Amino acid sequence: MKRAALLLLSALLLLPAGCTPREETPSMDGFAPAPEARLTVYTSHKEEVYGPIVKEFEERTGIWVEVVTAGSNELLEQIRSEADGPQCDVMFGGGAESLQRFEDCFEPYACAESDQLKPGLRREGDPWTPFSALPVVLIYNTRLVSPGELTGWEDLLSSQWKGRIAFADPAVSGSSYTAAVTLMFALPGDPWDNLERLEAALDGNILSDSGDVVAAVDSGRCPVGVTLEETALKNLAQGANIAIVYPVEGTSSLPDGTALIKGAPHPDNAKAFLEFVQSADVQALVVSDFARRSVRTDVADREDLPDTEAFPIIDYDVTWAAEHKEDFLDRWAESLGEVAP
Repeated sequence: MKRAALLLLSALLLLPAGCTPREETPSMDGFAPAPEARLTVYTSHKEEVYGPIVKEFEERTGIWVEVVTAGSNELLEQIRSEADGPQCDVMFGGGAESLQRFEDCFEPYACAESDQLKPGLRREGDPWTPFSALPVVLIYNTRLVSPGELTGWEDLLSSQWKGRIAFADPAVSGSSYTAAVTLMFALPGDPWDNLERLEAALDGNILSDSGDVVAAVDSGRCPVGVTLEETALKNLAQGANIAIVYPVEGTSSLPDGTALIKGAPHPDNAKAFLEFVQSADVQALVVSDFARRSVRTDVADREDLPDTEAFPIIDYDVTWAAEHKEDFLDRWAESLGEVAP
């Protein structure tokens, strides 16, 4: 066990501040496996998502997986800082905009069944592979708001909800940034003008974390809010007093993804993980256990969810969102009287 302890200590010394290693599963003989049987995964997913996937991958392949957890941007910055000596094999998680900003850190790879991907989810050149699709939705408190009062983005910006909208800070939350850009382009007119309208409607009431949105609406502190479909569905299943609205003007349904790190220490094992994550078996788990939408055409979404063809999906320009994020954050900070991070 001394060797395993030394390996874990070495891994800890290499971790960026704030990153957390998952407790590793020792091999059958109690020792860490040989290098060719190892895989290091950086992930921004919660354990409820990555845990079952990693466990099944280990059991099916015999590959020993070390998991390091932190926020998407923190992990991606760490990957870039390690470019001269990569410590990670796979980035598991991160939205399309974030992954695109760090594409120079990834080795392009197309999974064997990438022809099964739904249209619009596959990035040209395959710098990363999609994992799940995440529509942005509106929610309202069913005790305070009547059906039909909130139908879309224009309703959200009405004076009725000024200062009473549950919306996370897009300078902190990647999903909130996606939601803001979705609103900017779903409404007619200049996108930057639409951002100013959103800022005015929020009236300084901005939540620090995207995980606070549903709680604020469920409690009635904010009668309406903006979140991901996945988050709303999970809270509905737990009895939250909310209802979901798919904006009439349209919404986005962006994928998060998985990427092979350029110069990965264990590239073959990394490719095996990417193949596994995009397999029909795991994609079925995405639907049944994670309240997400599959990226495969041959894996059906939950029967109780509207088909994505039943509500408008806007042409979300991922390249624009990635290239203009700093400008967005500058404007956002200026509106709040702050200095952009």
